[in-house]
Amino acid sequence: MRVSVNTLDPHMTASVGSDLSVLSHIYPSLLLRAPDLKLQPALAKKWTMVDDVTWRFELAEGATFANGEKIDAAAVKWNLDRVRDKAVGARIAAWFELVSDVRVVDPLTVEVKTSSPYPAFADQLSMFFLLPPEWAKTHNPASETMSGGPYTVAENVPGDHITLKANPDYWGEKPAFDTVNFRTIPEIGSRVAALMAGEVDLVTGVPTTEIERINASGNAHADAVDSTRSMLVKINHQKNPMENLKFRQALNYAIDKEGIVQSIFDGKATVSNCQILSPDYFGYNPDLKPYPYDPDKAAQLLEESGVDLSTPLEVEVPVSTYLQGDEVTQIIASQLQEIGLTVKISEIDFGAFMNKQIKARDLAQMAVQGLAWPTIDADGMLTMFAPGNVYDYWNNADFGKLLDEGRATTDPEKRKTIYAEATKLMCDQAASVFLYQQPATFGVSNKVTWQPRGDDWVRAFDMSVKE
Repeated sequence: MRVSVNTLDPHMTASVGSDLSVLSHIYPSLLLRAPDLKLQPALAKKWTMVDDVTWRFELAEGATFANGEKIDAAAVKWNLDRVRDKAVGARIAAWFELVSDVRVVDPLTVEVKTSSPYPAFADQLSMFFLLPPEWAKTHNPASETMSGGPYTVAENVPGDHITLKANPDYWGEKPAFDTVNFRTIPEIGSRVAALMAGEVDLVTGVPTTEIERINASGNAHADAVDSTRSMLVKINHQKNPMENLKFRQALNYAIDKEGIVQSIFDGKATVSNCQILSPDYFGYNPDLKPYPYDPDKAAQLLEESGVDLSTPLEVEVPVSTYLQGDEVTQIIASQLQEIGLTVKISEIDFGAFMNKQIKARDLAQMAVQGLAWPTIDADGMLTMFAPGNVYDYWNNADFGKLLDEGRATTDPEKRKTIYAEATKLMCDQAASVFLYQQPATFGVSNKVTWQPRGDDWVRAFDMSVKE
């Protein structure tokens, strides 16, 4: 892993690529998302939307935690109540704001009521993991575990590794590996070296420049698939001159997205079709096309905008966060300078970047950022640009109204129509500079098979020993 696990409490983290990936081996969830990005049964063997605001889940029989506690409807209710309890302060509480009531129908059936339609609720549950209620009363889930999943924690050395052992009392399918070791190796060169030396079997976030070398090693193979994360230049519409539509459109014409894909990512990335949704998302708009690279058109729009081109522009980038993001930012700044703009790059630690964006509400005029939403649904992803959202710097009332309409119905076709209109509005208004889908790069030992996935999950149960 690129970063270490920060907490063992699954309700206190939303980090899929680290915390939740590890915890998915230890704790049960109602549903899981498979490598093909489709939902599959886990504790819930069947789930149905009874009406627009009621979900029913039918659970597997005989499921227990390692201490003997039952994983039943009462345990599910306790966990949903815990995560919504303001006194707990769960990091993922916002995922369940629409949940109004949880009812135990019988030991193996639970019903969840929502205050308004929540069509992506089942998708959200694929990353919600259950703690044992009685155990949690006398233990600290942030630093202790009590397994209800296929593995138990054998050793935890914070910042270095977490070793898991197969849970002999697991109620589900027997895991393929007796031992799973998650090592924290922040430096990419060290990760690649460990893979090629046979010390690890899977690494992610491999620079595309390393793929050929790994494939030539004879010990491992590497490649990339499109991820669900869209890269963009986020625009702070509250800072001059970013409120100017023609100026924002000029920025979109000035960036050579296809050139970035070819020169930085060796063609392993895909240019975004003028939206933050990728084709994997429900609500993706197939009718939109990218702004073409046209510096002459950009220069014309700049002139028509009336903006003083001597006005300095700042573009922020969180360092060592996005795949080759620092290199991409250099190209973006250079191409904006080519059309006469004065651009300053500010490199910033990711934690400081998030605090500046969310708490201080002081994002620079532009920021290179990658966005993804775990439900792979337009409702979640687009909400980051809705008026009042902590991530929003656009404040477009028409856009917010469309999202409200999308949430008011569970009819898939109506939702698609609404989200098509919402994504077109974002494109027409150049709400951001739409760049590319970040490639999900990986290197895998020749000793195992692993189905690549684009949503950041890293799981041993997506792997098997090569025969």
